[in-house]
Amino acid sequence: MPVFPELFQNYILNVALIGWASAQLIKTILFLIVNRKFDAERLVGAGGMPSSHSAAVCALFIAVARQTGVQSPEFAMAFILAAIVMYDAMGVRRAAGEHAKVLNKIVFHINNDEDDEFDLDDEKELKEFLGHTPLQVVCGAMLGILVAILIPVNFFG
Repeated sequence: MPVFPELFQNYILNVALIGWASAQLIKTILFLIVNRKFDAERLVGAGGMPSSHSAAVCALFIAVARQTGVQSPEFAMAFILAAIVMYDAMGVRRAAGEHAKVLNKIVFHINNDEDDEFDLDDEKELKEFLGHTPLQVVCGAMLGILVAILIPVNFFG
């Protein structure tokens, strides 16, 4: 039973992955333009503009709607999943990223205080790109919806 060829024909899965990949690529290009340096981590990392999580789940729920209809249980599950992921991106994950920024500043100041007895040189800097602003989530959602609308249902098989 050939599993992998069938995966490449799965419209819903492919559209969600293309939505995610598109957001990651745009995020990397925007980071390059703003910071004038390439950061490979932006190709797969969380946080930033646009939200790839939002792009993926919105592409998913639109693809499910197009293939199974808005009355289907699959659409209901995809819609609720999208709402939870986007809410979480703006809430808990964003707060964790803000906390990481503050903790990184504290560690930096402790490490630069020569009178301090703490040695935190072995500590790794916490990731600050975790969550999203509402604008980043909206842009990711619109990107995912656009991807799902532009790719025809029969495109992959």
